[in-house]
Amino acid sequence: MNLVEGFISYIEAERRYSPLTVRNYRRDIADFLEFIGVDKESFDPNAISRADVEEWIVYLFEKRKLKAQSVNRSVATLRSFWKWMLGHGHANRDIVSVISQAKTPSRLPVFVSESRMEDVVALLRDDIATDDFERLRDAVIVLLFYTAGLRLAELANLKIGDISADYRTIRILGKGEKERIVPLIGRMGEILKKYFSQFSSQNICIGQKKALILSKKGEPISERTIQRIVDRKLKGAGIQGKTSPHTLRHTFATHLLNEGADLREIQELLGHSSLKATQVYTHTNIEKLKEVYSTAHPREKER
Repeated sequence: MNLVEGFISYIEAERRYSPLTVRNYRRDIADFLEFIGVDKESFDPNAISRADVEEWIVYLFEKRKLKAQSVNRSVATLRSFWKWMLGHGHANRDIVSVISQAKTPSRLPVFVSESRMEDVVALLRDDIATDDFERLRDAVIVLLFYTAGLRLAELANLKIGDISADYRTIRILGKGEKERIVPLIGRMGEILKKYFSQFSSQNICIGQKKALILSKKGEPISERTIQRIVDRKLKGAGIQGKTSPHTLRHTFATHLLNEGADLREIQELLGHSSLKATQVYTHTNIEKLKEVYSTAHPREKER
């Protein structure tokens, strides 16, 4: 097995990265190898210099016209690849981690306001009340993203047994096999009870090892299908702009912060390994305060 396939096997089997992430890593490495003019079989990391990597970065900016965020992601792939090769004795020097990231413009997370999210939840009540399995399932999907702050891959990989017997907590296996326990609000537990009851009444699924999110035939549904469901439900409630599962994850975090939750508590609930990743929500909170100030403060009104 060549080094590229060995690394890809590692992030798939041991790190359990999502299929999308694995595909991106494979593409980034292939792009770099094509740029330096070698194939997977003849690739020798010890024959590559830091200048080769820097020239590739210039190429990504100037020829491919990629933005800083995309270039940083590609370089991060190469950095992980080199770290793996160093750890396994395939490379004798680190030529990537010494390269600084390109500066990117700060982007605030996109989220749904509390008042608009109330509209979404209100529209889902009819779906929750019905005995139609797919309507109930779709409501469960949207509400789990919003009330538990899940990533797309985390929800897609949930098993029935990840819900506690008392319906008060949910066990989530996040990035890098990190497990966290997130509480379920009382109403969510009742909704899940009804959802589970549909499995037996409609002969859909039996067994604690089965996937939580299923088709009517009892098969796990894809991440892409989950994305389409969220998009349809949010747009159906009149939500404008981005309508993705990650929008609901951002909404979960932002609403918690607005209601006074501690930043470290939010970090734990989101499964962030670093507080820095969570601190972006403080900027969202500041933007909200600025908006309130500009519309409510008497001195601002005089302008």
